Amino acid sequence: VQLVEAGGGLAQAGGSLRLSCAASGFPFSSYHMGWFRQAPGKEREFVAAISWSSGGTTYYRDDVKGRFTISRDNAKNTVYLQMNSLKPEDTAIYLCAAEYRSGGGWSTGRGYDYWGQGTQVTVAS
Repeated sequence: VQLVEAGGGLAQAGGSLRLSCAASGFPFSSYHMGWFRQAPGKEREFVAAISWSSGGTTYYRDDVKGRFTISRDNAKNTVYLQMNSLKPEDTAIYLCAAEYRSGGGWSTGRGYDYWGQGTQVTVAS
């Protein structure tokens, strides 16, 4: 199983970045997918999630609603996080994760089975 994040980097406040997470080694279309972040000295926190089904029900933490958009392409085994109107407080390592479709905690950041290594996002003021 592999989850490989890409797309991180340095952005100015108000700017945008698009993260991607390429999955392999498991049936991607049967898994809910989530994005998490961890800032230095802080606990990991849930950012967004998208359901396994083709309809793609999505959930977001309150402070990214309207700014971040999670999406998935099951044909490419990839999940994305479009981040707009970035703020310095968005600076963190961003990780993607996968939870099997029968899991009940995915929309609140719990119960994820597989994790990527993360990609650094730095937002300068």
